[in-house]
Amino acid sequence: MGLFTRFTDIVNANINSMLDKAEQPEKMIRLIIQEMEETLVEVRATAAKNIAEQKTHARRVKAAQASVEHWHSKAQLALTKDREDLAKSALAQKHKYQHDLSLLEQEGDQIAEFLTKVQDDAMQLQEKLSEAKRRQEALTLRQESAHVRLKVRERAVVYNIEEAMNKFERYQQKIDRVEAQVEAYDLTQSAEGKSLDAQFAELEQDESIEQELEEMKKQAASA
Repeated sequence: MGLFTRFTDIVNANINSMLDKAEQPEKMIRLIIQEMEETLVEVRATAAKNIAEQKTHARRVKAAQASVEHWHSKAQLALTKDREDLAKSALAQKHKYQHDLSLLEQEGDQIAEFLTKVQDDAMQLQEKLSEAKRRQEALTLRQESAHVRLKVRERAVVYNIEEAMNKFERYQQKIDRVEAQVEAYDLTQSAEGKSLDAQFAELEQDESIEQELEEMKKQAASA
C-alpha cells in the first residue's frame, strides 16, 4: 500500500465506529495507534527529504540567477567595446539560464506545494493519533475501573456471606447457652427439691399468716 493511500485511509477512518464494532476494542486501538505512528514516521521522513530537496533547489535557483546576471553584464561589456557578436553570444547564454531559471522556479513552486501538503498531512495524522491515544486512555481507565468495581463486589459478597454465617453461629451459641442453663436448673430442682431460699420464703410466709390470724382473733374477741 502506498504511503498516501494508507494515510488517506487512516485520516478518513472513523475511530469511534471501528472501536464500537470491534470484538476486542483494546487490541484494535493498539493496532490503530501502531499504524498511525508508523505512517507518521514515513510522512515526516518524506517531509524531511523534501525540505532537503528544497534547500538544494534554492541553491540551484541562486546559481541560475547569478548566471543570468553574469551573462547580462558580459553582453553590456561587449557592446561598450563594439563587439556586437560577443554581445549576442552573451545574451544567448543569458536566455539559456533564464529558461533554466524559469523551469527551476516552476519546480520550486511544486516542491513548496508538495511540502505544504506533506506538512498538513502530518498535522492531520498527529491529530488523529492524539485522538486515538485519548480513546486508548479512556478505554484503559474504564477497564481498570470495571475490574476494581468487580473486585469490590466480589469481596462484598464474600464478606456478607461470612458475616451472616458468623452471626448465625453467635445466635446458635446463645441459644445453646440458654438451653444449657434451663437444663442445669431442671436437674438441680429435680435432685434437691426446693431450694434453700424457697424454703425460707415459705417459712416467712407461714409466720406472716399466723401473725395476721392472731391479730384477727384478738379483734374479734374484743368486739
